Amino acid sequence: MTRAIILGGAALGAIAASHVQAQSPAPQVTASTTADPQGGSDILVEGQREQRSAGTKTDTPLIQVPQPITVVTADQYLAQGAVNIADTVRYVAGVNSDAYGRDTRVDSFTIRGVDALQFRDGMRDIFSYYASITSDPYNFSRVEVVRGPASVLFGQGSIGGIVNLVSKTPQFTNGGEIGVTYGSYDRKEVLADLNATTGDTLAARFVARLRDADTYVDHTPDDRVMLAPSLTWRPSAATSITLLGLYQEDDTGSTTNFLPVVGTLRDNPGNPRLPRYLFVGKPGYDRYAGRLLQGSGLVTQHFGDDVTLSLKARYIDSHLDYFTHYTNSYADPTDPYIPGSNGRQIGLYADSSVARMNVFSTDNNVQWRFNTGSAVEHRLLAGLDYSWNSVRKRGAFSEQVIDLYDIDYAVTAAPAITDPFSRDAQKQLGVYVQDQIRVWNRVSVVLGARRDHVRTASLNVASGATTRTTDNATTFRAGIIGEIGAGLSPFFSYTESFQPIAGQTSKGTPFRPQTGSQYESGMKWQPDAATLVTLTGFRIKEQNRPIPDPVNPLGQIQAGELTTRGIEVEATRTLPGRYDLTLAYGYNDVSGDSAASGYLAKHTTSAWGTKTWALTGTTTLRVGAGVRYLGKQVSSSSLWTIVTPGRTMVDALVELERDRWRLAVNATNLLDNRAYASCLTRGDCFVSAPRNVMANLSWRY
Repeated sequence: MTRAIILGGAALGAIAASHVQAQSPAPQVTASTTADPQGGSDILVEGQREQRSAGTKTDTPLIQVPQPITVVTADQYLAQGAVNIADTVRYVAGVNSDAYGRDTRVDSFTIRGVDALQFRDGMRDIFSYYASITSDPYNFSRVEVVRGPASVLFGQGSIGGIVNLVSKTPQFTNGGEIGVTYGSYDRKEVLADLNATTGDTLAARFVARLRDADTYVDHTPDDRVMLAPSLTWRPSAATSITLLGLYQEDDTGSTTNFLPVVGTLRDNPGNPRLPRYLFVGKPGYDRYAGRLLQGSGLVTQHFGDDVTLSLKARYIDSHLDYFTHYTNSYADPTDPYIPGSNGRQIGLYADSSVARMNVFSTDNNVQWRFNTGSAVEHRLLAGLDYSWNSVRKRGAFSEQVIDLYDIDYAVTAAPAITDPFSRDAQKQLGVYVQDQIRVWNRVSVVLGARRDHVRTASLNVASGATTRTTDNATTFRAGIIGEIGAGLSPFFSYTESFQPIAGQTSKGTPFRPQTGSQYESGMKWQPDAATLVTLTGFRIKEQNRPIPDPVNPLGQIQAGELTTRGIEVEATRTLPGRYDLTLAYGYNDVSGDSAASGYLAKHTTSAWGTKTWALTGTTTLRVGAGVRYLGKQVSSSSLWTIVTPGRTMVDALVELERDRWRLAVNATNLLDNRAYASCLTRGDCFVSAPRNVMANLSWRY
């Protein structure tokens, strides 16, 4: 892999050199187009613009949306040292992206105490579980966090909210960057983001990451090859067609080791505490390795200034091998060790699976702007989306007894896979409509409705029978926000969610759709363009939530009804003297099924700030620091109560830029707080990632 990175870096350097021109580093720009009112040629206007709209499928400023939405730019989350998608949202109010510590297998986050879904470019990106590899944060220009139910527009939106990744697309300018990274655990990377244009009609972009790295868990690499070409054709100012491709290959394992509570958080009498990052698998066998192919097409057509047609489609082909071991902490969580072994021997599961996933998604809508009277403006959105996904899995399972304090890796079991493939397939068709009404240019009303039709088929390998289900649902959304002066805009909203779920419970029963509703009210304050403060309170009621099976941690069950109440505060501010500051606080009080809510912290808070100095000539220095706090977590059952202590993490940045060169050093968990991320009454514990330091040297042109 190291040799591949060196060769890949040389090739990327040659590509970049072919595009270098005698010019200053080009800024990122966005383009807007209008038709000439005199009927002549199209007018193309290009300029620098910061993205401040998200979550509505229309270009609506955040201050006019009756819902809290956070946009995290790539510059911000990379400055914070993000190495995966979960890291990109760890400074967002109401989000916990570290429920199980760093997980090399999946990106998981809870928003308002509810597991959130991941979307890419407005279409759902992740289906099933352990069927695909994780996305790469370097391939996106920003990450949008929509808090609260979002299914009226996004279809399969979760009840707490969604995380939408916005892909990097070609810009009509010549420019880019090439960088190298070295960091903790022998992390070596080559990164490139290259953009080129030929005239005013064609632009291309190529984003790549080549990584050879270890992790803080023995025998667990973190290698990646990610290649993402894209092309935009703009034959006229009214038409834009973008094609995006992705090839990604990961060779990693599991940094989440499911160690028993007894021996980690709690004492195991007569024995020392287990190493917090103990590897319990089989070297050379355990892996989470996969290949991902994606192809997307985005078409935008303007009909004058008032009507816009948007067409999007994506196809995903994913192959994944997941071979892992974990201790049997579940049969007797309070005393998981073999009787008579002096607390040393424990059951060890070997679980091997092969997954194949195929997904086709499309989202098509038309937007029409019109007025009803001089004081009332409408932005009417009507659309149709469709998705089809098929997930096939086959696996093997075995159990043996090991001495957890002196593991003999040579005799660890490696079961061969002989089972046939199971198959879960789902088709969803949704029709949605939304009207955004702007009254007197001060009050915004949002009304939306959606109708979903979902068909699911699940093959039971044991019986050979296929279970088919059909579900239909209608969901609604309504909200209002108004400017009352001094930059203050109070809002109120009601939203519903309907989430069809592919797959089966641990007992082989098809999942029922997850449903929910939310009432929310709050205030947004934007006294100037450099400040946005959001204060909100909410109440969510949900049914049929999938949660980990207490008996089989790799399986899932569906819990009963949950109610979540909470408040959130989020503030961003650019201060004079080139200071940037972000503050966030979230409070969640979850009641209902204890198995679903037991590990969630009630309090989360964070702060991140940077200061930039202009030194001599073209040299600038930027220094950043952040602190993240997650409150204690209480997990209770009839057997016992587990309290995971609260934890505080500190992150830091030092960045030096001169001419075309940039040197940045990031440190996450700077104080190396190896705290427990969560410990559950079902019997296992998870640990937060230790300190990670990375140095990146990049050249921009």
